[in-house]
Amino acid sequence: MSAIKGKKCTRITRRLILSVLLTNIMLLLYCLTNPTQVKIRDSQQDTCPLSMVKLLTKNVSSPSLSMSEVCSPKVNIMFMKTHKTASSTILNILFRFGEKHKLKFAFPDGRNDFFYPSPFLCSQVKDYRPGDCFNIVCNHMRFDHQEVAKLLPPDAVYITILRDPVDLFESSFNYYRRAVPLTWKINGENQLVEFLNNPHTFYSPEAFNSFYLKNLLFFDFGFDNNLEGDDPRVVRDIHKLSTRFDLVLVAEYFDESLILLKDTLCWTMEDILYFKLNARRRSSVSRLTPELRAKALQWNGADWRLYQHFNATFWARVEAYGRERMKQEVKELRRRNAEMKAICIQDGGAVEAQNIHDSRFLPWQPVGESSILGYNVKQIIDPQYREICEKMLTPEIQYLSQLGVSLWLTRLWGWFKDTVFGD
Repeated sequence: MSAIKGKKCTRITRRLILSVLLTNIMLLLYCLTNPTQVKIRDSQQDTCPLSMVKLLTKNVSSPSLSMSEVCSPKVNIMFMKTHKTASSTILNILFRFGEKHKLKFAFPDGRNDFFYPSPFLCSQVKDYRPGDCFNIVCNHMRFDHQEVAKLLPPDAVYITILRDPVDLFESSFNYYRRAVPLTWKINGENQLVEFLNNPHTFYSPEAFNSFYLKNLLFFDFGFDNNLEGDDPRVVRDIHKLSTRFDLVLVAEYFDESLILLKDTLCWTMEDILYFKLNARRRSSVSRLTPELRAKALQWNGADWRLYQHFNATFWARVEAYGRERMKQEVKELRRRNAEMKAICIQDGGAVEAQNIHDSRFLPWQPVGESSILGYNVKQIIDPQYREICEKMLTPEIQYLSQLGVSLWLTRLWGWFKDTVFGD
């Protein structure tokens, strides 16, 4: 018996040593590949010039002009991709639209984000040179409006998406906890409950990846995520965002959000068809009591004020659009989505990762578990739908690869986490 225990301890020790060694290698690689954090201050040199804007649109294929008597489809778009807000589904919509119309994306280099959590810099864009212009910016970043604006024409539409801070916090905590050392010391069967009952015991603002545990939306937008909800700077920062974003979507009303997106961009219903990507299996979602939800709101007070403000502006947009008109449009969107689901998806819905037959449709998984669902494409599909079905079901990492983005660092990290922390 003691021999068996000895062998087990040896295996654990070896795995721990390997984990520490590989972690240090990954951190070294990150530092070596992270671009210099020096900003170029010559705004005239950096800003997308009008002459380049005209050249940028010269070779762009024209979107459908069925609504041309009312508006022209927008092709210059900044989508601020926030974490755990259904933003991956929006990303898929933008990838498909941009690819279809030969738009120019500003992509990261070597990974799927712009060196998050570092603040965004133009130098993080693959092959960027001062004065370069792009149609679409949409990968994860820590937002810096001054830097982003250098990449886009003046008429670019700025869009983002928010989610109820309690549900976002629950999702972020469970998804990232193995990548946040602060959570490793939390005992008990339910780490989330233990944390919410005494967050200050387990939280430190300076700790590695701590931003995943408090006001993650505020952090994504480039603000101080350690501000409390009643801090006057929170209102100031929310006002800044309200002047910079043309449309703020709400994850809890995703279909209504897409209808407003379609209206804002003058797109067609076909452009916004979607399948829900990166959804978690139900058993991985923690059900919080009203008391715990109240604690989560208080802990994420800045995000709560942010959400309240833009939830109000969202419904003001819905009212302006027309409630009955919105109802009919949502009904049509759901009908079209159901139609595509019947055409494309085998077995009628999402399945566990281990049941996905084709690795092209296997979603990225959190450290140490496989809780993200994906899809199988029907084997027999009408040829006219094969391509669109596959694109609608393709996860972010695989789609970026198809668009020609080098993801060597992301794939190395994927191999590392699956090797060291895999089930």
